[in-house]
Amino acid sequence: MITNNTIRRILSVLFLLCGWLTTSAQTGAVLTSLYSFTGTNDGASPQAGLVQASGGNFYGTTTYGGTYGFGAIFEISATGRLTSLYSFTGTNDGAWPWAGVVPGSDGNFYGTTDGGGTNGGNGTVFQFSTNGSLTSLHSFTGGTDGAGPVGGLVRGSDGNFYGTTSGGGTNGRGTVFQFSTKGSLTSLYSFTGGSDGAFPMDTLVQGRDGNFYGTTGGHAPHYPCGVFKISANGALTALYAFSPPYLEFPAGLVQGSDGNFYGTTDYGGTYGRGSVFQISANGALTNVYSFTGGSDGGYPTDALVPGSDGSFYGTTGFGGNTNLNNGNGYGTVFNVTTNGALTGLHSFSGTNDGANPYAALAQGSDGNFYGTTQYGGTNSLGTVFRLTVKPPLTMTVSGANVLLSWPTNYGSAWFLQKTVDLGAAGFVSITLPEPPMILNGQFIVTLPINTDQKFYYRLISP
Repeated sequence: MITNNTIRRILSVLFLLCGWLTTSAQTGAVLTSLYSFTGTNDGASPQAGLVQASGGNFYGTTTYGGTYGFGAIFEISATGRLTSLYSFTGTNDGAWPWAGVVPGSDGNFYGTTDGGGTNGGNGTVFQFSTNGSLTSLHSFTGGTDGAGPVGGLVRGSDGNFYGTTSGGGTNGRGTVFQFSTKGSLTSLYSFTGGSDGAFPMDTLVQGRDGNFYGTTGGHAPHYPCGVFKISANGALTALYAFSPPYLEFPAGLVQGSDGNFYGTTDYGGTYGRGSVFQISANGALTNVYSFTGGSDGGYPTDALVPGSDGSFYGTTGFGGNTNLNNGNGYGTVFNVTTNGALTGLHSFSGTNDGANPYAALAQGSDGNFYGTTQYGGTNSLGTVFRLTVKPPLTMTVSGANVLLSWPTNYGSAWFLQKTVDLGAAGFVSITLPEPPMILNGQFIVTLPINTDQKFYYRLISP
């Protein structure tokens, strides 16, 4: 026999479910602008991503600004407290760092500058300590060692750093080099501009097979851009040469859990606005997604980042809200799955939140993503931002209880709140008698249905 109390309980659960489904903000993403660059000693126009150190703070570079106008190195906390650590002088220490810094096993950071140095402004490799001390380790000559290291360094499993130069080398088409922390640089390969490509401008990634994988950025068809792999001793194999509809400027690669590599192209794709592609270690390439230049974004310029939820996260330099910037938009943050399902997470407005993100994201230890924009912000000189991606909350009725669950791969720093009225009452935190149960990759909380009043639930992070 169905009693009135049973009917009221069922209706209460239905209200719960409907209330959740109509609250779309609970499954979206929230972008917080942490800092706006001023163009003084803090720098201007960051074009590189951030890296998180063991202490929890992030480190990054700006291509311009700083005390002397040649770029800067900064430290920023997860709450937006920025400290200017070093300003490049444009002389022996280098100028215009396009890439970020990477941590070494010795506790120092290592990076490159596109210009400056002691050999005619061909760029440098430097070492940097968190107390603000910078040591120039190598000045490129423009000869066989290369020139213009636009891409960053990657630390190999052997402890050495590996990188590329966009010019120089035996043929003037760029190089791949190895660099030891003691300051010794070895040129591993000089590009010819033939089937191997030319002008690499992005950071390498070391695959699980021990080889390094990268891209070349020459303009097709004069200097083919493509994908290559190279061993630590300099044996290079050209894996793929881009041709229409993948025209030019592939960014750096990242290896997925499936063993394949994923990357983006700045142009090309079905609509000419860039693409996401997958390529195997033996060179089989598949188009994953083509940007339209609309709400999904357009012209991605840097590498993807694998998120803890199994999808990839990235930025586009344009697109998004095409009502802005003369129809071009100011760029987006997105995630995309390996089967090509893309979700736009934020469209930049060109104001305080920033404009034109040209750098890869970094997922922090708190599960949030951190990044930079080249322009926008309070002073139109770029920003640092944090993107919080909210996990999907699922509700299931089980007898006299309701089960609330969300994936564990979003991290543990999420808490349940409830309210009786989305419009006025406000959310209050739920005190749980014990931590959520973990089952099959889900946090699960069981709450009794012991009231006739409807509730709305959400997840928050501190």
